[in-house]
Amino acid sequence: MTPAEFESSLAQPEPPPGIGGALGALWWAAKDNWQIGPGWAAAHELAQSDESRSGAWAHAHLHRIEGDLANAGYWYRQARQPESRAPLPEEWRQISAALLDRLAP
Repeated sequence: MTPAEFESSLAQPEPPPGIGGALGALWWAAKDNWQIGPGWAAAHELAQSDESRSGAWAHAHLHRIEGDLANAGYWYRQARQPESRAPLPEEWRQISAALLDRLAP
């Protein structure tokens, strides 16, 4: 799946199958309803359940969206990624593209 296809999938009611916890967390977060309803629970639960560095990176992004920069910093360190200062949509695209690249055969 390309980054453009992943972003286009946001028009669907459910994330694409088989994308894993980190990308699933990013997908739900991008739906813009994550702060007030089940999307947030899905995003956070998926990020927390993915114990890989990819999950930690997605988790960092979620805490950055939330404004909890200290907690985001912890998760960036767990992911072994630098703390991002990019605009949130740009960081979302960077993380998504990197994680999709890891899934490519």
